[in-house]
Amino acid sequence: MEVERKCGQAAGRGGTPRIAGVDLFCGAGGLTYGLVKAGVDVRAGVDLDPECAYPYTANNPGRFLEQDVRALSGRDLASLWRGADVSLLAGCAPCQPFSTYSQARDRRSNRDWGMLLEFGRLVAEAQPDLITMENVPQLAGDDVFMSFLDGLKGYSTWHGVVDCAEYGVPQQRRRFVLIASRLGPISLLLPVELGYRRATVWSAIGRMPPLVQGSADPHDPIHAAAGMSALNLRRIRASSPGGSWREWPPALRAACHRRESGAGYGAVYGRMEWDRPAPTMTTLCHGFGNGRFGHPQQDRAISLREAAILQTFPKRYKFVRPGERVKFTTVGRLIGNAVPPRLGEVIGRSLIAHATAVAERRAEPGVVVDREAVTPD
Repeated sequence: MEVERKCGQAAGRGGTPRIAGVDLFCGAGGLTYGLVKAGVDVRAGVDLDPECAYPYTANNPGRFLEQDVRALSGRDLASLWRGADVSLLAGCAPCQPFSTYSQARDRRSNRDWGMLLEFGRLVAEAQPDLITMENVPQLAGDDVFMSFLDGLKGYSTWHGVVDCAEYGVPQQRRRFVLIASRLGPISLLLPVELGYRRATVWSAIGRMPPLVQGSADPHDPIHAAAGMSALNLRRIRASSPGGSWREWPPALRAACHRRESGAGYGAVYGRMEWDRPAPTMTTLCHGFGNGRFGHPQQDRAISLREAAILQTFPKRYKFVRPGERVKFTTVGRLIGNAVPPRLGEVIGRSLIAHATAVAERRAEPGVVVDREAVTPD
């Protein structure tokens, strides 16, 4: 009952409970940034990729631990949560089984699911008060996830596929979200409860400084557009917002699209539309031919900065050290793999509202919150 006592003390102090978090598989810090903005004290981010170290620490208050989560223990996590009222374990475990390159694999193999299983191991060892996990939508109905869920004994859980656009993320991004609590029933707050509204490409990047392909803004090296071949430049000039390569003259079409087998691949070589959300940002979102990543008006692909903004990173989020050369492949990967900070903020606000409600109930005279009396999903 220690956590309920601390929550009650927090309510007695007239404040919300102090939630301390650790972000596993933190990447460039999108989830951490959103949680911090919501009011969560994220003490550390953990990732094996050294390229994540600078953007994480340059934009977030927590430590960056360049470490394999398989080397972490529950005791390590407990030391990071020390002094908080409520502990949180967060993360987005990479899910190789759902990669387009792994469709023929046995999705139940431990090797494929290693990181999700490691996340479950750390939950079992550390027993955090709160858990959140964000992942691909396909995870929701998989047997391995159901096994992971069965391991959350003593937790009340909520999980579902979230349309990020409903929460003001200006892109068509659907993600699976799980939140769990040892304190009692929990759920993700609705967009109307948080005051979020749908956003568009125009509302996000409509006022960005114009660029030509292959150039960068002198005041922001991340606002850089990849160069284009002469052929692709002709193609984008023949493209209309929301259209596809099907509207091009036959001479501009790729050989694969001229064959019957390629007719179904319409979601490439397209421009975005100003009045709609962008397509899902991927690690290759800086390339015109990699999806509908053409700028709605200018003859180029979106810039790295525009991709980050469409992911809801703030306009001055730092991805590259001052004076360092911008590598499109590296920065694109950091942006495309990130949890949208707005989604992190939604999760954080939901967790804080939940912990505050528990604290207020605990502070009421004669009310005892039973930590074991949780409601299964």
